[in-house]
Amino acid sequence: MITAVDTSVLVDIFGADPRFGERSAETIRRCLSEGALVACEAVWAETATVFRHESAFLEAMGVLEVAFSPMAKDTALRAAAAWKRYRAQGGKRDRIAADFLIGAHAMAQCDRLLTRDRGFYRNHFHRLKIVDPSQ
Repeated sequence: MITAVDTSVLVDIFGADPRFGERSAETIRRCLSEGALVACEAVWAETATVFRHESAFLEAMGVLEVAFSPMAKDTALRAAAAWKRYRAQGGKRDRIAADFLIGAHAMAQCDRLLTRDRGFYRNHFHRLKIVDPSQ
């Protein structure tokens, strides 16, 4: 079982979020017990901004056992198509291409997505299995 992890869950843990931090950590442990945990380029880049130094980020991702999972070309094109549909249907710019990249990566290259943003991903990636630590 390969679980893609979204930025929100990692930030919950690395930022010691008082509301979601512990639940996100517990869910990460459960997902790891069931298989691999991965993050695509967008999640990797977004999460790295939380750290002062790159070495601290890499060490933290290693401790959590989150592997870097590069996106395939067709996955990126799938994300672009989903984002175009969203914009054509009147979607606002509050959703950026990175959200669609994360969803497409999880759908095409993983078995499920660990995220607290379940509404967005369910709306745009209907067949994607979601694990939500806040539930």
